[in-house]
Amino acid sequence: MLLAFSVAPATTNSPDGSVHNTVAKAIKVIRDSGLPREEGSMFTTIEGTWDECFDVVRRATEAVQEDSDRVSLVIKCDIRPGYTGQITAKLDRITEILGEG
Repeated sequence: MLLAFSVAPATTNSPDGSVHNTVAKAIKVIRDSGLPREEGSMFTTIEGTWDECFDVVRRATEAVQEDSDRVSLVIKCDIRPGYTGQITAKLDRITEILGEG
């Protein structure tokens, strides 16, 4: 399974509305999970089993809840049993098709 998600506090005490300190707590959970991952400015994609991925989502969300009673969570999954390594393989195939590899 590939699981892309974004988790962030819906409220913040920062005068400029920044949420990066709280989001960093979620990213630490993701990095510490050991699952393959790609981090972006809006979403992070992880790869693993259903249970592994949703455990990380739960723990990352709980980390954000430490700072905010209200949390925004967006999830998108690509569930394809029997396939692994797709976090990079999907992009590799596109790069090959475009002749950029």
